[in-house]
Amino acid sequence: DLTYELDGLARGEVQRAASMSVEAGGKGINVSRNLIANGTASRAVAPIGGPSGEQFLSLLEGSGIELIRVPVDEPVRTNVGIVEHEGVVTKINAAGPRLSSDEVDRILTDTASASHRATWLAACGSLPPGAPVDFYARVVALAHDAGCQVAVDSSGPPLSATLKAGPDLIKPNLEELSELVGRQLTTFGEVLAAAKEVRAMGVGIVLVSLGADGAILLDEEGALHAETPPFTPRSTVGAGDALLAGFLFASGDREAALVEAVAWGAAAARLPGSRGPAPGDLDRQAVSLHTDFDLDRRLKG
Repeated sequence: DLTYELDGLARGEVQRAASMSVEAGGKGINVSRNLIANGTASRAVAPIGGPSGEQFLSLLEGSGIELIRVPVDEPVRTNVGIVEHEGVVTKINAAGPRLSSDEVDRILTDTASASHRATWLAACGSLPPGAPVDFYARVVALAHDAGCQVAVDSSGPPLSATLKAGPDLIKPNLEELSELVGRQLTTFGEVLAAAKEVRAMGVGIVLVSLGADGAILLDEEGALHAETPPFTPRSTVGAGDALLAGFLFASGDREAALVEAVAWGAAAARLPGSRGPAPGDLDRQAVSLHTDFDLDRRLKG
């Protein structure tokens, strides 16, 4: 992840960045980094190839992540983020390396092995070219066979194809949830109705990240909402990954897990680039938890 901070983006002009950061990214890597920064062990399975793959490995040195490296022929992609004042983010994401069928099988095998003795497996991000649309559905089945719970944070057809496999948790944002149910969502009530519809397809927990509106959790016990007071974000890149990591960090108690999730997501949005929060960045006291909320409340996003 290569992130530039600018006062404002002027198309067609030469500009100097106010700051620049480069980090080993990817949604799953971000989740692992967040967990480790807050004292929880994490291992990650990642395809690595080309000179950019070597840079990726170099950036992860000293991170504490137990990395299971899957060699692939094509290079790891570089994604560019442009962050303007008031946290406006423009992301340019490359397609990623094309995987062969053998490379796909190796990733699945190594992921199944990594799931043993783990509490949660987080399957995160878009699928690279060459990966089958049911890749995450296969991951769910393999992890469940290993006795591991699975959280899926993806979008589009790969997420849709995963639902009937019975993931224990999915974490769509508003746009991704809207895409799943095929309609625009503008109120809390519409989000809750969509989450119920998706959960009925076989999902255990639906955790919807709503940006400035916080997050809504729906599980077998019902719905919860949590949010923080309004603030101006510095960068929202990686905030959803931090939110998921916070939930997994405290997943034994649904209310505490949702508070943790929103605290981690808000803290990440105050930090530059895709950097995740350390313990000193978290303000759990600022999170308001609601068991009852206004279904007619319109979303800010």
